[in-house]
Amino acid sequence: MKVVIPLAGYGTRLRPHTYTRPKPLINIAGKPVLGHLLDKLSTLDISEYIFIVGYLGDQIEEYITEHQQVPAKYVVQQEMLGQSHAIYLAREHLTTDEPVFVVFGDHIFETNFDLIKDGKHEAVIYVKEVDDPQRYGVVMLDNNRHIVKVVEKAAQPPTNLAVIGLYYINSGRKLIDAIDRQIKDNKKTKNEYYIADALQNLIDSGMKFDIEAVSDWLDCGSPELVLEANRYLLSQGGKDNSHQLHFDNVIIIPPVRIDPTCRIQNSVIGPYVSIAAGCKIEWSIVRDSIVGEDAEIQNTLLESSLVGQNAFVKGQFTSFNVGDSSSVRFS
Repeated sequence: MKVVIPLAGYGTRLRPHTYTRPKPLINIAGKPVLGHLLDKLSTLDISEYIFIVGYLGDQIEEYITEHQQVPAKYVVQQEMLGQSHAIYLAREHLTTDEPVFVVFGDHIFETNFDLIKDGKHEAVIYVKEVDDPQRYGVVMLDNNRHIVKVVEKAAQPPTNLAVIGLYYINSGRKLIDAIDRQIKDNKKTKNEYYIADALQNLIDSGMKFDIEAVSDWLDCGSPELVLEANRYLLSQGGKDNSHQLHFDNVIIIPPVRIDPTCRIQNSVIGPYVSIAAGCKIEWSIVRDSIVGEDAEIQNTLLESSLVGQNAFVKGQFTSFNVGDSSSVRFS
């Protein structure tokens, strides 16, 4: 099976952090979002990963090369023309009937992949029941719980079964053919080629689509959602490392994920705090926050905050969002 991961978006809701790094490399619970995603996919039999990159895509390739032992190809999406367009750019790698799994790379989710592991299904879309389906694409089912329609961000969604960005098709060639038809027919939503229309082409041609529900699903598209994902992951087994840490005159309230290279003194850290390598923190209280590599925090009350790498923060804040290599002082 081949895995296609579109990663070319600008991540505008996460600025200023995405001015200097792509959204999939935002650190959560001690690891980039993309790293958490690849951990989830590691249980599958994958012959090749195809990463669709764009703005700051060289950082994606560098991260994969240095930190992930996976067979990888990279395709550049220079124009943001939509999901189907991104996948279509990888068509030369999807010319056979080998299965393809399309995974959008800015979510945290929990599922076991049972339906695609058994090899008996033509297509699977992963879904989650949500309270506000207007924000998402949704699926409609027949009496046998097969998908009959995929609807993208309708004003009045017919169901609350939201698609979460995981799509399995048992033939890469068939998926590319469906996208080719979509582009030739110029089927767009809000001036973009959404994958929903390509999948509908496959459904209409007779391919049987099943659903598999995920137990948990967190979008990582805004500072608030990134912090929510950080809280969720730190609460999971194995992420908290508070029992391994020893700093002078420091109170640690778990769960936290703190790199052992950090220098922390005279401070209170936690709960729900991730601190990356090389940080220096003194005379501060930090809770419900993520602090990037080599940042420095002094004399600060920091809560519900994102601090970029190499940033310097000093002063009495309660909630703050500062990008990489920035300096903020308050006295």
